[in-house]
Amino acid sequence: MLILRLYHVGQTNLMESVPDLHNSMYKVLDGYPCVRLLNLSGEIGCSNPGREKVLAPIIRFKNANELSQSSAILLSMGEFQNFFKRISNDSTFARNVGGVLVESGAEPQNMLKEFSPARKFPQAEFSPYRSTNYKWNPIGSGIMWNAYNFPVFLLSESGTLTLQEEVVRNEKSKKSYTSVVAEFDLVMQTMKAGTHDSESCLKEETCLPLGGYRLIGSVWSSLRPINISSSDHSKPIILTMASMDSASFFRDKSLGAESPISGLIALMAAVDALSHVDGLDKLSKQLVFLVSTGEAWGYLGSRRFLLELDLQSDAVRGLNSSLFEMVVEVGSVGKGFNQGIQNFYAHSTGVSSALNKTLDALKRAQDSLKSDNVTISSASASNPGIPPSSLMAFLKKNSLTSGIVLEDFDTVFSNKFYHSHLDELSNVNSSSIVAAASLIARTLYTLASDTKDLSSSSLTAIKVNVSLVEELMGCLLRCDPGLSCELVKKYISPTDTCPSHYVGVIIDEPTSTPYPPYVGDVSRFLWNFLADRTSIPRENTSPVCSEDCSSKGGVCIGAETDGKGVCVVSTTRYVPAYSTRLKFESGTWTVLPPNSSEPIGILDPIWTESNWNVIGLRVYTIQSAAYDRLVLLGGISITILAYLAILITKSIITKAMKQD
Repeated sequence: MLILRLYHVGQTNLMESVPDLHNSMYKVLDGYPCVRLLNLSGEIGCSNPGREKVLAPIIRFKNANELSQSSAILLSMGEFQNFFKRISNDSTFARNVGGVLVESGAEPQNMLKEFSPARKFPQAEFSPYRSTNYKWNPIGSGIMWNAYNFPVFLLSESGTLTLQEEVVRNEKSKKSYTSVVAEFDLVMQTMKAGTHDSESCLKEETCLPLGGYRLIGSVWSSLRPINISSSDHSKPIILTMASMDSASFFRDKSLGAESPISGLIALMAAVDALSHVDGLDKLSKQLVFLVSTGEAWGYLGSRRFLLELDLQSDAVRGLNSSLFEMVVEVGSVGKGFNQGIQNFYAHSTGVSSALNKTLDALKRAQDSLKSDNVTISSASASNPGIPPSSLMAFLKKNSLTSGIVLEDFDTVFSNKFYHSHLDELSNVNSSSIVAAASLIARTLYTLASDTKDLSSSSLTAIKVNVSLVEELMGCLLRCDPGLSCELVKKYISPTDTCPSHYVGVIIDEPTSTPYPPYVGDVSRFLWNFLADRTSIPRENTSPVCSEDCSSKGGVCIGAETDGKGVCVVSTTRYVPAYSTRLKFESGTWTVLPPNSSEPIGILDPIWTESNWNVIGLRVYTIQSAAYDRLVLLGGISITILAYLAILITKSIITKAMKQD
């Protein structure tokens, strides 16, 4: 096959080496792949259909009325759902789809009003109530939960421009014998090995379980630190939690700005605000904060946290689940701003004095924020129960759990881009997150004080740092500055700049003291941030970290940045986040039978991600096979004619010489 490179007329290209020629012929495109995920019952996501790369000519979706050959479909985000709808309804069309290239850019995203590839009731199988047909996410298409035996890439903005230039240039050349082709390298090991469910792929070691720490691990912390050496841990516990992982159709494009990162940022800002309050050691209740990961994939983090509590492992030493009086979850809170008013809803479960106290505390917090136009309402009684949230895992464990989920919606999600790569910074409002953080901080202080004589001035003194919220949004929801922001670099040395909140995979034996390179940037930052904000200084010792810091109950903050760090007293720990039905032994993962002590384990799908060697995408221009055959035929014809001409000429010359 002859490979060509087309140039503009008058364009000058200097080729100084073979790599220059190679780069001129092949264009590598930046993008975000859809990858293959597996559970006990099958597969979802995308993969090359076999063991080889896929090569297919590129055709725009609007021109693809009928496909006569395997083709790479180029489509805009506005055409995305229509394409997959056609895939499900037109088997002939689907058979000839060799791959999919999705354009990105500002204009298509601004034109798109809504897009959610998730289901209408996300993770309904974990619901503590029976009304699983309820549509919390009415715009959800569910397309990310299907399996596709062709590669799909979301192009970056630069990749989109490069591809568009190639396609337009080929169209303008008016040479019907050339075409731009895409070469997809998205070969999944599970496809090569024929392991099409999580149990078989774990056995053959062609996949790894979803969970921390490879990218993210759960983190919990208490304010003030818990005295582990003391046997008296009798204070009732108020557990406040948020999620830190999101999901989308495209693996590494999972920002989840509204769901769930707005709640995470609100929780962090609330912890910061409470850390500046005097007399926290005199509170009658213990404040504990949990940031879970893997929640988008069967509530991995919260379920593992509950199991570790049952086992009383080192990861949760000092915590007693029997002392949990109230569970408060901060959900999606980035879209509460509406016509100058910040509206939030309390989705509650259980009937108890603790719940009534929490609702009263929320009202008191609202009253203290009247000047900021913040309102809190109880969710509609017509709702079947709480919305999809980590609290569901707690209720499945203990149906008598008292809990509240704070959201910016009442009956249906306000997030029009739930579990979509379009759920980015522009989808949330910083003032809404600040209002939610203020509401949470003042509510928690009221609950922990457990007194009716709490003055209004003590609540109004709890101020959320607006600049911190805006800085966290820039760090966790943008590439610029992203994880290279000053706040993150104060604590860790990030390996990446662009944040991604996909859960990732766990590759080694789980532990509460993981090897730092196995812990992702976001988790390490969160651990340091929470350890700092919930800490107290060590008495009569140097604050500089040394070998005896951890042995004397301390933790080292910011050790990555200067190699020294600061030693403080803080109860902040990592918790492994992976399926409760998995066991790591002798270097491999095995699937355990359901545990009768954890009824929710029967529902555990055991999510895994296929291994791969390399993922790549490039485009180049080729001549059609028919044209190649025509050139070959022409060459053969010319050769034959030349040979005949030589024979004839030779004959003529010979005759002429004889006559002489």
